[in-house]
Amino acid sequence: MESLRQNVRVGIRSLRRAPGFALIATLTLALGIGLSTAVFTVANALLLRRLPVQDQDRLVVLTGQIPARGIDNWPLGAEDVRELRRRTRSLAQVASVSYYGATPLPVLDGGELSRLRRSLVSGEFFGVLGAEPVLGRALRPEDDVRGAAPVLVLSHRAWRERFGGAADVLGRRIVMHGDGVAYTVVGVMPQGLDYPRGTDAWAAVLAATPEREAQFIALNVIGRLAPGATPAHARDELTAYYQREGAPPPLRDLRGSARPLPELVLGDTRPAVLVFAAASALLLLITCINVANLLLVRGLGRVREVAVRAALGARRGQVVAQLLAEHALLAVAGGVLGLLVAAGAVRAFVALAPSGLPRLDEIQLDAAALAAAVGITGVAMLLFALAPAVVTARVELPQVLRSGTRQSAGRRSRLVTEALVVGQVALALVVLSAAGLLARSFVRLERTELSFDPARLLVGELALRYDRYDTPAKQRAMLERLLPQLEEIPGVRAVSPVVAAPFSGTHGWDGRPAAEGQSPEEASANPMLNMEVVAPNYFGTFGIPVLRGRGFTDEDREGAPAVVVVSQSTARQYWPGQAPLGKRLLMGPPSAQQRLTVVGVVPDTRYRDLREARASIYFPLRQSFFPFVPTTLAVRTSAAPAAVAPALRRVIGETAPGVALVSTAPFESFLDGPLAQPRLNALLLAVFAVAAVALAAVGLFGVMATMVRQRTRELGVRMALGATAADVGRLVLRRGMVLATAGTALGLLGALAANRVLAAMLFEVSPTDAPTLAAVATLLLGVAALASLVPAWSSTRIEPVVALRYE
Repeated sequence: MESLRQNVRVGIRSLRRAPGFALIATLTLALGIGLSTAVFTVANALLLRRLPVQDQDRLVVLTGQIPARGIDNWPLGAEDVRELRRRTRSLAQVASVSYYGATPLPVLDGGELSRLRRSLVSGEFFGVLGAEPVLGRALRPEDDVRGAAPVLVLSHRAWRERFGGAADVLGRRIVMHGDGVAYTVVGVMPQGLDYPRGTDAWAAVLAATPEREAQFIALNVIGRLAPGATPAHARDELTAYYQREGAPPPLRDLRGSARPLPELVLGDTRPAVLVFAAASALLLLITCINVANLLLVRGLGRVREVAVRAALGARRGQVVAQLLAEHALLAVAGGVLGLLVAAGAVRAFVALAPSGLPRLDEIQLDAAALAAAVGITGVAMLLFALAPAVVTARVELPQVLRSGTRQSAGRRSRLVTEALVVGQVALALVVLSAAGLLARSFVRLERTELSFDPARLLVGELALRYDRYDTPAKQRAMLERLLPQLEEIPGVRAVSPVVAAPFSGTHGWDGRPAAEGQSPEEASANPMLNMEVVAPNYFGTFGIPVLRGRGFTDEDREGAPAVVVVSQSTARQYWPGQAPLGKRLLMGPPSAQQRLTVVGVVPDTRYRDLREARASIYFPLRQSFFPFVPTTLAVRTSAAPAAVAPALRRVIGETAPGVALVSTAPFESFLDGPLAQPRLNALLLAVFAVAAVALAAVGLFGVMATMVRQRTRELGVRMALGATAADVGRLVLRRGMVLATAGTALGLLGALAANRVLAAMLFEVSPTDAPTLAAVATLLLGVAALASLVPAWSSTRIEPVVALRYE
């Protein structure tokens, strides 16, 4: 113990004699350890921490899919769920959840109109999960029957954010604006239970579904695997159910899918977190290489000191122990400062993260993060401290004591430090190339062509009282009265209903019509289409050009020939190489089949999905045969969209009693949703890349500056023999660029292999995109040239006479 304290005291004195070195090494370690700890904190919350359910790996969600047609989530009806529950042998317990997930609904809470994301589930849902409430009770099977008292169970996030975490929330009554039904809050579920994603509250599916809408219930199945069963068994059972004798022909093409519940809760965050974890590991490795190089360079300058100690009787083990104690002090200082870096990085991540990120409220520095920081610091110390200590302690006593120089670095030592710099540059290029690809992908996504004009476009959500507007006819009549009044508002140019808010994905309406003349088998192979029910001026409202034929007019009403407008890819799919105008589509069962004549063709738009231009079919509002009407409004304005919102609310209240405008937002704000995750990915990886490049530049600068110091006599001799200062400067600069070029070449090879893991995160950019790789390689070489320039310039200032008298 006494020797340890003595080694620490000697280490502190040694570091105090080299404050610049100690500061650089500590800050370098703090950066690497801090960012690595921050990434672990995020990964722990998103990937490693278990869900608050019983044995999460035994829970699977079953859906139908046809991969060849892009169908990956085909729901079941209530009767299908009951029959599947009766037949299954692979599932010990079965529950169901609404196919539509967390649906935002207008609610009245204390007289204030707001939105609540409600998920409908069966009464067995929480029992199957094995999830226990933190307050009150969960839903029970007796809650999921017609006539049962309507109850709600809140998510932990909604309880804390909307109700302040108050214990007296139990018994609170929340009124659904649409039907006036008052729900009683009976429980609060634990933190981290977020399925379906974004849920604020769960309600029983049958108790919440009016009997007239029961036939439209669409469900996914969630089940707990029986002992010995695997997800593949459950998948095969669902496939067999689709292909059973007597099954409707359209369903026989479906195949079962069984996805683990944790995968659905985490969504698409896993690839991004794994990429960040890899980037942080590379950055930590670069950090350790950098500090190891600094220690090697410093150690090479201390070999005479070490030799003197050895001459005075110090054993090699004692010298190594003293140097390790000194290096451990650097690691501890870097680790402590790294915690501050980690805390700031985590706060920045939470502030910048998209709102839909799962478990965002659980991302914070905790005991696990502190333990990770200690572990990362220990690993870093092993990586950077041991080898320099051993190398420094391995001195040849007679040779060093006979040397007339203070520096005794041989060719082998220089090669080691230069090889470490090459490795730093290579690793930095791997991180930089990944950041460049994500940045270019984000720019492509941000600038992608929507095929409509988003400027001065306002999107509003209507809330209807269904006791007043309980039939599609009443709802259409209300819109017929309301739309002309809204268009009279100053600053409003055009208004049209749309089925769903922008970028709503699966929350829109989809269908698969048949072309006239297709056989049932051919019709079953048709793709799912995005369906929109719109007013006559819809295409003008959005600025969508009609490429062929015409759009809708006021004459396209009930009693007139039924017409549709289709998008380009729809026309190509149904009538390849033919003129689509005048062709007919068929929708509905044979007994009530609708024949729809195509009167126009428009471009595919990116309204439903920013990453994909969706094939669409448009129906005129006045001929709609759907059981609901769209309740989202698109408003084209001539002024700032937000300026007309108050007038819209006033006119809606005056013209349509029982209808409220729940929310309004400019279209650009909806872009924040699909762009948030790519923006965050690009930003975070850019931080890692900048740090990696900076560390590589510091490492290269240190090695070249040391080379100039160690070769001062040689350089002086060269100049005495006729070399000019420019010749010496070019020699040093050339050596630095050789190292940088070698590292860049190795890094490019590594990037070509490593960047393939980014494929799922990229948009219209290849993982091996040549322009990006060329740009980042050029940037890194430019930084390397700047890092080598100062040592090269200092070499030109050497005075030959002084150099020849050096020591």
